[in-house]
Amino acid sequence: MPRLPGQALRLGVGHDSLALVRTSRVFGARRTVLAEARIDAPEPEILARALGTLLAGAGAGARGWPLSVVLADELARIWQVAPPPQAASPADLEAACAMRFAGLFGAPPAGWTIAADWQAAQPFLAAALPAALTDALAQSARAAGCILVEVAPQFVAALNGWRRLRRPGAWFGLVHGEVLTIAAYEGAQLAALRTAVVPPGADRAWLDSHIAREALRVGLAPPQQLQVAGGAPRAWAMDGAGKGFACTLLDDAGAAGGAGAVRLACTGSAA
Repeated sequence: MPRLPGQALRLGVGHDSLALVRTSRVFGARRTVLAEARIDAPEPEILARALGTLLAGAGAGARGWPLSVVLADELARIWQVAPPPQAASPADLEAACAMRFAGLFGAPPAGWTIAADWQAAQPFLAAALPAALTDALAQSARAAGCILVEVAPQFVAALNGWRRLRRPGAWFGLVHGEVLTIAAYEGAQLAALRTAVVPPGADRAWLDSHIAREALRVGLAPPQQLQVAGGAPRAWAMDGAGKGFACTLLDDAGAAGGAGAVRLACTGSAA
């Protein structure tokens, strides 16, 4: 599989499936599904075997290809951290991050690999991935000769992938399956991270009410714009008679990939 400039491999990892996708920025963003597989559970041993099979199916030409992995958010932990006053070192930020993890999830982060947008002067986003799972991914990539570029939860991949199109002060959302995750901003500062189940048939009226409630809960004025990636209902982009906030859908039905692990693999790759 000869590699052209701008081409890469992306792997989507869900709780019951994997998908390997080839992406290209040559002559426009294009994505090709190379292989999919079902798994019983995202356990390290099961994942390593399935990924080895997918990469082997890509042939020896997969050697030397950059590989990015996007995990379903339910396989990770994502949270907001407020830096301690007068934080003076990276150790202060790491300690605050670990304490917040323990407070939210009921146990210290042993066995988890933490990455964050470390900030000493404002709240920042942190994510933790199971260390055994990331080790299995790294070993499988090495065995196939691929270059593992990153492993990220879907929300982080979407937030980073669309960063150039995000508007100052706009809130950012991601829809995957029946879940909407929102990063609420106050100016350029991350103010809150909120997650909710999207009910069947959720229309623009539901979205308006949901955003209004979330703004009250976090003590912010409702945003003037919400930018949403993933499989959001098309009706959310309706203006609502000129009232409330504008909603921009960053993915369209064709560009976002298919469902499940394919959509995971494609997250953020079109930005």
